[in-house]
Amino acid sequence: MTDTHDTNLASQQAELEERQNAEEVAGTTAEQTPIAELEQTNTTESSTTSAPEVATEPTPEAAPAVQPTAKLTQAAIIERLTAIAANVEQADKQEIDSLKQQFYKQHNAQLEAINAQADGDINKVKQLIMGVDQTEEEFKRIMSVIKERKAAALAEAEQQKEMNLQVKLAIIEELKDLVEQPEDAGQAYQEFKKLQQQWNETNPIPPNRVNELWKMYQLYVEKFYDLLKLNNEFREYDFKKNLEIKTRLCEAAEKLAEESDVVSAFHQLQKLHQEYRETGPVAKELREEIWARFKAASTLVNRRHQQHFEALKATEQLNLDQKTVICEIIEGIDPAELKKLSDWEKKTQEVIALQAKWKTIGFAPQKMNVRIFERFRKACDTFFDQKAQFFKSLKEQMNANLEQKRALCEQAEALKESTDWKTTAEALSKLQKEWKTIGPVNKKYSDAVWKRFISACDYFFEQKNKANNSQRSIEHENLSKKKAIIAALTAIDAEMDTTEATQLVREQMKLWNATGHVPFKEKDRLHKQYYALVDKLFEQFNISAANKKLNNFRSSIGHMQDAAPQTLQRERERLVRQADNMRSELQTYENNLGFLTTTSKKGNSLLAELNRKVEKLKADIELVVQKIKVIDENVEQ
Repeated sequence: MTDTHDTNLASQQAELEERQNAEEVAGTTAEQTPIAELEQTNTTESSTTSAPEVATEPTPEAAPAVQPTAKLTQAAIIERLTAIAANVEQADKQEIDSLKQQFYKQHNAQLEAINAQADGDINKVKQLIMGVDQTEEEFKRIMSVIKERKAAALAEAEQQKEMNLQVKLAIIEELKDLVEQPEDAGQAYQEFKKLQQQWNETNPIPPNRVNELWKMYQLYVEKFYDLLKLNNEFREYDFKKNLEIKTRLCEAAEKLAEESDVVSAFHQLQKLHQEYRETGPVAKELREEIWARFKAASTLVNRRHQQHFEALKATEQLNLDQKTVICEIIEGIDPAELKKLSDWEKKTQEVIALQAKWKTIGFAPQKMNVRIFERFRKACDTFFDQKAQFFKSLKEQMNANLEQKRALCEQAEALKESTDWKTTAEALSKLQKEWKTIGPVNKKYSDAVWKRFISACDYFFEQKNKANNSQRSIEHENLSKKKAIIAALTAIDAEMDTTEATQLVREQMKLWNATGHVPFKEKDRLHKQYYALVDKLFEQFNISAANKKLNNFRSSIGHMQDAAPQTLQRERERLVRQADNMRSELQTYENNLGFLTTTSKKGNSLLAELNRKVEKLKADIELVVQKIKVIDENVEQ
């Protein structure tokens, strides 16, 4: 009897040491960061980048694993939230926040699309936005239901914690009775195991009482093991089974280090910690070894979890920096510097490009994500509101320009029947110059008002030309002069010095341009002969193509002015429109160059092609500008 008692007492002492060692590790960790507190922190924390601190030994209140939420439509989001509202006890705050963020991202995109589609029409905006508002109201209603039910569930959970607290206090009292009033060992042990199971199944309790109750529970467990007479055989069997369980938990924890989803691995580890803690002791000589193995595996998982959130936080901060720069660029646009339509169009393309860039940037930190988007949206709205105001004032100016041009039409129509050729021609020329100083009008009136004005001018000059038929003799003199010019060009020898030949060709071309009309029947023949000679000399002495085109243009407008001077104004208007179109095209190419990267051969080839187009456009624009100057010089003469 004494041997049995001593054996059981030794077994109880070993068991007590096992419990004490486990409690030292668990108690120290629990005092640092109780898992119940972590659960509360995770529930209230809104930032997606805050990685919770990890307790080495978790308590039963470990948070459940959270699966990432896929991208859904607004209807699917509301449907999912409705399902969550029906079972709010199992709801995950991260999922709800993600659904809310997705909903408002789509909601804001719809509002932007409506504003763009309505083009400033308030009534149309209200009509289009009605359906969007209804969807948002349904979303808010469901969120309100979830909030109310979560609050009720939280209150119920707190009440349950208090009830669990009372249950655990009762368990401690029963353990105390077992210790203070020892009965039959077998019966006491069975009662003790039932109380252990009831203790493990009773969770959670208020976090501020976790450590206190655990220490009280451990105290009476240790006292019970001190008093309980367990034989060595049973104890060794218990140690063996516990070792098998803890070995399996170590292996499971080690596998989690290879889990691709580090967040899921972290939450799975919390469950393993809970099971490890609930598992009884192992043989004393194996305690430190098995715990060190489990702790090492836990450290790897915890480190990967922390690194994941740190990397995510750094990425989101970088996204915030990029989005802040975009906001600053748009906010820095000064409408006072945008004087012309082309200036506004250029800036509009830049803003649209920045909007496209914004869409490629990921989320900012959650606490700043909505705020930075509101800043971006406000900057864009301000710019487009200012643009709309500019176009409104431009429309008013165009209406004023239309009235001025109609007044000029009336003056030209009043003069078109006059036979005072010189005075009237001067008056109409002044009207044409005044016409140039007036800005553009709306396109739907532009052609009609111009046709009205130019028709009156054309009518007068046609009558004037009929009256000038007496000048035929001058045309014959011009014929002789142009024949002499052709003869001079024909006499230029291929052996002549290039500089001297070029100068002579230009002088003869200038003389040709200064010479008036020739008889109509001779005009085509002389022109063909003259231009054939000029082309030949240009090619022979390598005179630039641009100079050739410009000289040919000078020659053509001289005849155009003599035949119908009013056509010069039409030609000038056409060239101005052509120059504006070419500048707009040049601006587009230059904008594209600004966004084009050269990270591949294909990108380098495209960049080279765009540069060639830009240089050609610049040369073409310069030629058109020179042509306009030539027209202005002829009109002034």
